Amino acid sequence: MMKIIGKEKVTDLLRKLSDYKIFVPTEQDGVVSYLPFDTEILLDFDNSQKPPKEIFFPQTEKLFDYKTSAGRITGIEEPVLPDDQVLLFGTRPCDASANVILDSVFNWDYIDQYYANRRKNATIISIGCTQPRDTCFCTSMGGNPGSSEGSDMLWTDLGERYLVESLTEKGHAIIGLAGDIFSDPAEGDEDAAREVTKQAEDRIIRTLDLDGVTEALESAFGSDYWDSFAKRCIGCGICTLMCPTCHCFDISDVSSMGTIRRERTWDTCQTEYYTIHASGHNPRPVKSYRQRNRIYHKFLYMGKNLEVLGCVGCGRCISGCPVNIDIIEVIEGVKECREAVACREAKAAADQDSCAVIEDCPEEMADGGIGLKASQEEEQ
Repeated sequence: MMKIIGKEKVTDLLRKLSDYKIFVPTEQDGVVSYLPFDTEILLDFDNSQKPPKEIFFPQTEKLFDYKTSAGRITGIEEPVLPDDQVLLFGTRPCDASANVILDSVFNWDYIDQYYANRRKNATIISIGCTQPRDTCFCTSMGGNPGSSEGSDMLWTDLGERYLVESLTEKGHAIIGLAGDIFSDPAEGDEDAAREVTKQAEDRIIRTLDLDGVTEALESAFGSDYWDSFAKRCIGCGICTLMCPTCHCFDISDVSSMGTIRRERTWDTCQTEYYTIHASGHNPRPVKSYRQRNRIYHKFLYMGKNLEVLGCVGCGRCISGCPVNIDIIEVIEGVKECREAVACREAKAAADQDSCAVIEDCPEEMADGGIGLKASQEEEQ
Protein backbone atom coordinates (compact mmCIF):
# COMPACT_ATOMS: atom_id res chain seq x y z
CA MET A 1 0.00 0.00 0.00
CA MET A 2 1.47 3.33 -1.10
CA LYS A 3 0.55 6.76 0.25
CA ILE A 4 1.91 10.31 0.36
CA ILE A 5 2.30 12.60 3.37
CA GLY A 6 3.55 16.18 3.40
CA LYS A 7 6.33 16.93 5.87
CA GLU A 8 4.22 19.66 7.44
CA LYS A 9 1.67 16.99 8.45
CA VAL A 10 4.04 14.64 10.28
CA THR A 11 3.46 16.22 13.69
CA ASP A 12 -0.31 16.19 13.10
CA LEU A 13 -0.13 12.48 12.31
CA LEU A 14 1.76 11.65 15.48
CA ARG A 15 -0.68 13.68 17.58
CA LYS A 16 -3.53 11.65 16.14
CA LEU A 17 -1.83 8.45 17.27
CA SER A 18 -2.40 9.23 20.93
CA ASP A 19 -2.99 5.57 21.83
CA TYR A 20 0.67 4.85 21.10
CA LYS A 21 3.70 5.57 23.24
CA ILE A 22 5.73 7.33 20.56
CA PHE A 23 9.50 7.70 20.28
CA VAL A 24 10.96 10.16 17.77
CA PRO A 25 14.44 11.27 16.69
CA THR A 26 15.52 14.43 18.45
CA GLU A 27 18.73 16.26 19.29
CA GLN A 28 19.85 17.20 22.79
CA ASP A 29 23.28 18.61 23.59
CA GLY A 30 24.48 17.70 20.12
CA VAL A 31 23.46 14.05 20.46
CA VAL A 32 20.75 12.57 18.23
CA SER A 33 18.71 9.83 19.91
CA TYR A 34 15.12 8.59 20.18
CA LEU A 35 13.05 10.09 22.98
CA PRO A 36 9.34 10.25 23.87
CA PHE A 37 7.23 12.45 21.62
CA ASP A 38 7.08 15.57 23.78
CA THR A 39 9.91 17.37 22.04
CA GLU A 40 10.78 18.69 18.60
CA ILE A 41 11.06 16.02 15.90
CA LEU A 42 14.32 15.93 13.97
CA LEU A 43 13.75 14.88 10.36
CA ASP A 44 16.95 16.11 8.69
CA PHE A 45 19.80 13.97 10.06
CA ASP A 46 22.05 11.20 8.78
CA ASN A 47 21.71 8.79 11.71
CA SER A 48 21.45 8.87 15.47
CA GLN A 49 24.51 8.49 17.66
CA LYS A 50 22.53 6.21 19.97
CA PRO A 51 20.65 3.39 18.28
CA PRO A 52 16.99 2.96 19.25
CA LYS A 53 17.54 -0.61 20.53
CA GLU A 54 17.06 0.56 24.13
CA ILE A 55 13.33 0.95 23.41
CA PHE A 56 13.17 -2.85 23.22
CA PHE A 57 16.25 -3.71 25.28
CA PRO A 58 16.59 -1.02 27.99
CA GLN A 59 19.98 -0.12 29.39
CA THR A 60 18.69 -1.20 32.81
CA GLU A 61 15.51 -3.12 33.59
CA LYS A 62 14.03 -5.01 36.49
CA LEU A 63 13.58 -8.74 36.01
CA PHE A 64 11.84 -9.49 39.31
CA ASP A 65 11.83 -8.78 43.05
CA TYR A 66 12.35 -11.32 45.78
CA LYS A 67 12.39 -11.35 49.55
CA THR A 68 14.51 -13.33 51.93
CA SER A 69 14.26 -14.39 55.55
CA ALA A 70 16.94 -16.18 57.54
CA GLY A 71 18.94 -16.64 54.37
CA ARG A 72 16.08 -18.21 52.43
CA ILE A 73 14.01 -16.84 49.57
CA THR A 74 10.46 -16.35 50.84
CA GLY A 75 8.76 -14.91 47.78
CA ILE A 76 9.28 -13.82 44.18
CA GLU A 77 7.29 -11.13 42.40
CA GLU A 78 7.65 -10.71 38.65
CA PRO A 79 6.70 -7.39 37.05
CA VAL A 80 3.53 -7.15 34.99
CA LEU A 81 4.53 -6.96 31.36
CA PRO A 82 3.30 -3.67 29.88
CA ASP A 83 0.71 -3.77 27.13
CA ASP A 84 1.40 -0.24 25.85
CA GLN A 85 1.46 0.03 22.08
CA VAL A 86 4.78 1.61 21.08
CA LEU A 87 5.51 3.52 17.87
CA LEU A 88 9.14 4.01 16.91
CA PHE A 89 9.16 6.76 14.32
CA GLY A 90 11.99 7.80 12.03
CA THR A 91 14.45 4.99 12.55
CA ARG A 92 16.95 4.31 9.79
CA PRO A 93 16.72 1.06 7.78
CA CYS A 94 19.97 -0.28 9.26
CA ASP A 95 18.55 0.01 12.78
CA ALA A 96 15.28 -1.63 11.74
CA SER A 97 17.34 -4.51 10.32
CA ALA A 98 19.30 -4.65 13.58
CA ASN A 99 16.06 -5.38 15.44
CA VAL A 100 15.61 -8.49 13.30
CA ILE A 101 19.07 -9.65 14.37
CA LEU A 102 18.22 -9.02 18.03
CA ASP A 103 15.02 -11.01 17.53
CA SER A 104 17.14 -14.04 16.64
CA VAL A 105 19.24 -13.54 19.78
CA PHE A 106 16.44 -13.05 22.30
CA ASN A 107 14.26 -15.80 20.81
CA TRP A 108 16.99 -18.37 20.22
CA ASP A 109 17.08 -21.25 22.72
CA TYR A 110 14.89 -19.36 25.19
CA ILE A 111 12.28 -16.67 24.56
CA ASP A 112 13.11 -13.55 26.55
CA GLN A 113 9.63 -12.44 27.61
CA TYR A 114 10.67 -8.87 28.42
CA TYR A 115 12.18 -8.23 24.99
CA ALA A 116 9.57 -10.27 23.09
CA ASN A 117 6.70 -8.38 24.71
CA ARG A 118 8.11 -5.00 23.70
CA ARG A 119 8.70 -6.14 20.13
CA LYS A 120 5.21 -7.63 19.85
CA ASN A 121 3.63 -4.33 20.89
CA ALA A 122 5.81 -2.14 18.67
CA THR A 123 5.22 -0.55 15.27
CA ILE A 124 8.28 0.68 13.40
CA ILE A 125 8.24 3.49 10.85
CA SER A 126 11.57 3.78 9.04
CA ILE A 127 12.73 6.70 6.92
CA GLY A 128 15.17 5.81 4.16
CA CYS A 129 18.61 7.41 4.14
CA THR A 130 19.43 10.14 1.64
CA GLN A 131 22.87 11.14 2.92
CA PRO A 132 24.77 8.10 4.23
CA ARG A 133 27.79 8.81 6.39
CA ASP A 134 31.27 8.15 5.02
CA THR A 135 31.53 5.29 7.53
CA CYS A 136 28.36 3.48 6.38
CA PHE A 137 28.70 0.09 4.67
CA CYS A 138 25.17 -1.33 4.94
CA THR A 139 25.23 -2.50 1.32
CA SER A 140 28.05 -4.90 2.20
CA MET A 141 25.91 -6.44 4.95
CA GLY A 142 22.87 -7.16 2.80
CA GLY A 143 21.07 -3.87 3.38
CA ASN A 144 20.69 -0.58 1.55
CA PRO A 145 19.52 2.96 2.34
CA GLY A 146 15.95 2.03 1.37
CA SER A 147 15.71 -1.43 2.91
CA SER A 148 12.34 -2.36 4.37
CA GLU A 149 13.57 -5.26 6.53
CA GLY A 150 12.23 -5.01 10.06
CA SER A 151 9.90 -2.09 9.26
CA ASP A 152 6.13 -1.84 9.31
CA MET A 153 6.25 1.29 7.17
CA LEU A 154 9.03 2.69 5.01
CA TRP A 155 9.01 6.39 4.15
CA THR A 156 11.14 7.79 1.33
CA ASP A 157 12.05 11.48 1.25
CA LEU A 158 10.79 13.22 -1.91
CA GLY A 159 11.71 16.73 -0.83
CA GLU A 160 8.63 18.31 0.74
CA ARG A 161 6.79 14.98 0.90
CA TYR A 162 7.34 11.36 1.85
CA LEU A 163 6.30 8.37 -0.19
CA VAL A 164 4.86 6.00 2.40
CA GLU A 165 4.94 2.24 1.86
CA SER A 166 2.85 0.26 4.34
CA LEU A 167 4.36 -3.20 4.70
CA THR A 168 2.41 -4.95 7.47
CA GLU A 169 -0.96 -4.97 9.22
CA LYS A 170 0.57 -2.67 11.84
CA GLY A 171 1.44 -0.22 9.09
CA HIS A 172 -2.04 -0.47 7.59
CA ALA A 173 -3.47 0.34 11.03
CA ILE A 174 -1.52 3.61 11.10
CA ILE A 175 -3.05 4.61 7.77
CA GLY A 176 -6.48 3.71 9.05
CA LEU A 177 -6.07 5.94 12.11
CA ALA A 178 -4.64 8.86 10.12
CA GLY A 179 -7.86 9.93 8.48
CA ASP A 180 -7.20 12.31 5.57
CA ILE A 181 -3.58 13.05 6.50
CA PHE A 182 -2.34 10.61 3.85
CA SER A 183 -3.14 10.99 0.16
CA ASP A 184 -2.61 8.82 -2.87
CA PRO A 185 0.71 9.08 -4.73
CA ALA A 186 0.89 10.79 -8.10
CA GLU A 187 2.20 9.16 -11.24
CA GLY A 188 5.98 9.02 -11.08
CA ASP A 189 6.27 9.20 -7.26
CA GLU A 190 7.33 5.58 -6.93
CA ASP A 191 9.95 6.01 -9.65
CA ALA A 192 11.21 9.12 -7.87
CA ALA A 193 11.52 7.18 -4.62
CA ARG A 194 13.53 4.45 -6.31
CA GLU A 195 15.86 7.09 -7.73
CA VAL A 196 16.34 8.64 -4.26
CA THR A 197 17.35 5.24 -2.89
CA LYS A 198 19.70 4.58 -5.81
CA GLN A 199 21.42 7.94 -5.38
CA ALA A 200 21.86 7.29 -1.65
CA GLU A 201 23.28 3.85 -2.38
CA ASP A 202 25.74 5.38 -4.86
CA ARG A 203 26.98 7.71 -2.08
CA ILE A 204 28.14 4.79 0.06
CA ILE A 205 31.91 4.73 -0.35
CA ARG A 206 32.93 2.02 2.13
CA THR A 207 32.66 -1.68 1.31
CA LEU A 208 33.49 -4.93 3.06
CA ASP A 209 33.94 -8.08 1.01
CA LEU A 210 32.64 -10.95 3.15
CA ASP A 211 33.99 -13.67 0.87
CA GLY A 212 36.52 -15.75 2.78
CA VAL A 213 35.92 -14.03 6.13
CA THR A 214 34.89 -17.25 7.90
CA GLU A 215 37.98 -19.13 6.72
CA ALA A 216 40.25 -16.22 7.56
CA LEU A 217 38.92 -15.91 11.10
CA GLU A 218 39.11 -19.64 11.71
CA SER A 219 42.79 -19.58 10.80
CA ALA A 220 43.65 -16.41 12.73
CA PHE A 221 42.44 -17.19 16.23
CA GLY A 222 45.85 -17.60 17.81
CA SER A 223 47.61 -14.96 15.74
CA ASP A 224 49.51 -11.98 17.07
CA TYR A 225 47.57 -9.98 14.51
CA TRP A 226 45.07 -9.03 17.22
CA ASP A 227 47.81 -7.28 19.18
CA SER A 228 48.45 -4.88 16.30
CA PHE A 229 45.28 -2.85 16.81
CA ALA A 230 44.46 -3.84 20.40
CA LYS A 231 47.48 -1.77 21.46
CA ARG A 232 45.51 1.31 20.41
CA CYS A 233 42.32 0.28 22.22
CA ILE A 234 41.63 2.08 25.51
CA GLY A 235 38.84 -0.32 26.51
CA CYS A 236 36.13 2.34 26.66
CA GLY A 237 33.51 0.03 25.11
CA ILE A 238 31.96 2.73 22.93
CA CYS A 239 32.03 0.32 19.96
CA THR A 240 29.63 -2.01 21.74
CA LEU A 241 27.46 0.58 23.48
CA MET A 242 26.79 2.41 20.19
CA CYS A 243 26.18 -0.81 18.28
CA PRO A 244 22.54 -1.58 17.37
CA THR A 245 23.11 -5.36 17.57
CA CYS A 246 25.36 -5.78 20.63
CA HIS A 247 23.29 -7.32 23.39
CA CYS A 248 25.55 -8.37 26.28
CA PHE A 249 24.28 -7.63 29.77
CA ASP A 250 25.19 -8.11 33.42
CA ILE A 251 22.78 -9.24 36.12
CA SER A 252 22.93 -7.83 39.63
CA ASP A 253 20.87 -7.85 42.83
CA VAL A 254 20.03 -4.55 44.51
CA SER A 255 18.79 -4.72 48.10
CA SER A 256 16.43 -2.17 49.63
CA MET A 257 14.28 -2.42 52.76
CA GLY A 258 14.20 -6.21 52.83
CA THR A 259 13.35 -6.56 49.14
CA ILE A 260 15.93 -7.50 46.56
CA ARG A 261 15.55 -6.37 42.99
CA ARG A 262 17.23 -8.43 40.29
CA GLU A 263 18.02 -6.32 37.26
CA ARG A 264 20.02 -6.54 34.10
CA THR A 265 22.18 -3.78 32.68
CA TRP A 266 24.02 -3.38 29.40
CA ASP A 267 27.58 -4.62 29.59
CA THR A 268 30.52 -4.57 27.22
CA CYS A 269 32.95 -7.35 26.35
CA GLN A 270 35.72 -4.75 26.09
CA THR A 271 36.40 -4.47 29.83
CA GLU A 272 38.60 -6.90 31.73
CA TYR A 273 35.88 -7.51 34.32
CA TYR A 274 33.40 -8.85 31.77
CA THR A 275 34.66 -12.46 31.83
CA ILE A 276 36.16 -12.74 35.32
CA HIS A 277 35.02 -16.01 36.93
CA ALA A 278 34.11 -16.41 40.60
CA SER A 279 37.44 -18.21 41.00
CA GLY A 280 39.28 -15.10 39.81
CA HIS A 281 40.29 -16.69 36.51
CA ASN A 282 39.79 -14.49 33.46
CA PRO A 283 39.84 -16.21 30.02
CA ARG A 284 40.23 -12.82 28.32
CA PRO A 285 42.72 -10.98 30.50
CA VAL A 286 44.19 -8.74 27.78
CA LYS A 287 42.71 -6.31 25.27
CA SER A 288 43.73 -8.33 22.22
CA TYR A 289 41.58 -11.24 23.40
CA ARG A 290 38.62 -8.93 23.98
CA GLN A 291 38.98 -7.18 20.63
CA ARG A 292 39.23 -10.55 18.94
CA ASN A 293 36.09 -11.78 20.70
CA ARG A 294 34.08 -8.82 19.45
CA ILE A 295 35.04 -9.53 15.83
CA TYR A 296 34.58 -13.30 16.13
CA HIS A 297 31.21 -12.91 17.83
CA LYS A 298 29.84 -10.71 15.05
CA PHE A 299 31.39 -12.35 12.01
CA LEU A 300 31.86 -16.00 13.01
CA TYR A 301 30.04 -17.23 16.11
CA MET A 302 26.66 -15.62 15.37
CA GLY A 303 26.81 -16.94 11.83
CA LYS A 304 27.38 -20.47 13.10
CA ASN A 305 24.90 -20.33 15.97
CA LEU A 306 22.12 -18.14 14.57
CA GLU A 307 22.81 -18.10 10.82
CA VAL A 308 22.97 -14.30 10.87
CA LEU A 309 25.91 -11.91 11.20
CA GLY A 310 25.94 -9.45 14.07
CA CYS A 311 26.57 -6.33 12.00
CA VAL A 312 24.36 -4.14 9.80
CA GLY A 313 27.08 -1.80 8.55
CA CYS A 314 25.83 1.34 10.32
CA GLY A 315 29.44 2.45 10.92
CA ARG A 316 28.81 3.79 14.44
CA CYS A 317 31.73 1.85 15.90
CA ILE A 318 34.03 3.44 13.29
CA SER A 319 32.88 7.02 13.80
CA GLY A 320 32.65 6.67 17.57
CA CYS A 321 36.02 5.05 18.30
CA PRO A 322 38.34 7.62 19.93
CA VAL A 323 41.46 5.84 18.64
CA ASN A 324 40.22 5.21 15.09
CA ILE A 325 39.92 1.43 15.15
CA ASP A 326 38.03 0.62 11.94
CA ILE A 327 36.11 -2.67 11.83
CA ILE A 328 36.39 -2.81 8.03
CA GLU A 329 40.17 -2.49 8.17
CA VAL A 330 40.32 -5.14 10.89
CA ILE A 331 38.38 -7.68 8.81
CA GLU A 332 40.27 -6.84 5.63
CA GLY A 333 43.55 -7.22 7.51
CA VAL A 334 42.60 -10.72 8.65
CA LYS A 335 41.74 -11.68 5.09
CA GLU A 336 44.99 -10.27 3.73
CA CYS A 337 46.99 -12.25 6.24
CA ARG A 338 45.08 -15.38 5.31
CA GLU A 339 45.88 -14.74 1.65
CA ALA A 340 49.54 -14.46 2.59
CA VAL A 341 49.35 -17.83 4.31
CA ALA A 342 47.81 -19.40 1.21
CA CYS A 343 50.46 -17.80 -0.95
CA ARG A 344 53.28 -19.16 1.19
CA GLU A 345 51.72 -22.61 1.15
CA ALA A 346 51.46 -22.48 -2.64
CA LYS A 347 55.06 -21.37 -2.85
CA ALA A 348 56.21 -24.26 -0.67
CA ALA A 349 54.17 -26.77 -2.68
CA ALA A 350 55.56 -25.52 -5.97
CA ASP A 351 59.05 -24.96 -4.58
CA GLN A 352 59.10 -21.49 -6.11
CA ASP A 353 61.47 -18.72 -5.19
CA SER A 354 59.06 -15.84 -5.39
CA CYS A 355 55.61 -15.16 -4.02
CA ALA A 356 53.64 -12.02 -3.33
CA VAL A 357 53.63 -11.91 0.47
CA ILE A 358 52.04 -9.21 2.59
CA GLU A 359 54.93 -7.90 4.64
CA ASP A 360 53.11 -6.98 7.83
CA CYS A 361 51.37 -10.32 8.24
CA PRO A 362 52.52 -11.73 11.62
CA GLU A 363 54.74 -14.80 11.36
CA GLU A 364 52.51 -16.69 13.78
CA MET A 365 49.66 -16.36 11.31
CA ALA A 366 51.92 -17.25 8.44
CA ASP A 367 52.41 -20.57 10.19
CA GLY A 368 48.70 -21.22 9.82
CA GLY A 369 47.47 -19.78 13.09
CA ILE A 370 49.32 -22.16 15.40
CA GLY A 371 50.27 -21.50 19.00
CA LEU A 372 46.75 -20.72 20.17
CA LYS A 373 46.59 -18.50 23.23
CA ALA A 374 43.12 -19.78 24.16
CA SER A 375 40.75 -22.31 22.69
CA GLN A 376 37.99 -21.28 20.34
CA GLU A 377 35.66 -23.58 22.24
CA GLU A 378 36.26 -21.53 25.40
CA GLU A 379 35.62 -18.28 23.56
CA GLN A 380 32.30 -19.41 22.09
